[in-house]
Amino acid sequence: MMMNEPVPVSTPLLGHYESPLPPLYEPPPPGPPKPRLMFKMPRVVPDQKTKFESDELFRRLARETEQVRYTGFRDRPSEERRQKFQSQCRDGCTELAFVNTGLNLFLSFTPAPGGYSPDVDFNKEPGKVHLKSHFIMNGVCVRWRGYLDLERLDGVGCLEYDEDSARLEDAMLREELDKYKARIKEFDDKQRSFKPFATASTAK
Repeated sequence: MMMNEPVPVSTPLLGHYESPLPPLYEPPPPGPPKPRLMFKMPRVVPDQKTKFESDELFRRLARETEQVRYTGFRDRPSEERRQKFQSQCRDGCTELAFVNTGLNLFLSFTPAPGGYSPDVDFNKEPGKVHLKSHFIMNGVCVRWRGYLDLERLDGVGCLEYDEDSARLEDAMLREELDKYKARIKEFDDKQRSFKPFATASTAK
């Protein structure tokens, strides 16, 4: 064989590579699936009215003297912002902020088929729009009520406790808690019925 002559080399196919690390996914063990107790997080606290009356933030926002301001489209000229604000109100939503607290809110209004929302009133006072909006804040059903000057895009508003909405949310909360308690009881009953069988099997 001459120097520097290429030598043919046969390379066998490599076998399946097996990592020494455990697999990322372990299949579930055989047998019936374990029961899952799912609880849907409530949207409201158990005693909404007490929280609304005692919480310092709610107490501040409940004062009608709290100044509010439209915060949408801040980079646009004043006239365009006025048009955008009125257009948003008619479309069913707008963005406002409580000036003193710095709290920003995205308000939506009750839709009305074939017309403007009853929560938006341009006719109550010339040059102003009166607004109402219902929502849940920090686990409490509240209603925003106030008005804004259509020229300056600021005005006065406050939060009120929304008793009607709170009543509905409380009923849904109680229903969800009852369902969860029933699932807990069912789970405990199954566990108790399984234990004697397991004990008997172990004794054998």
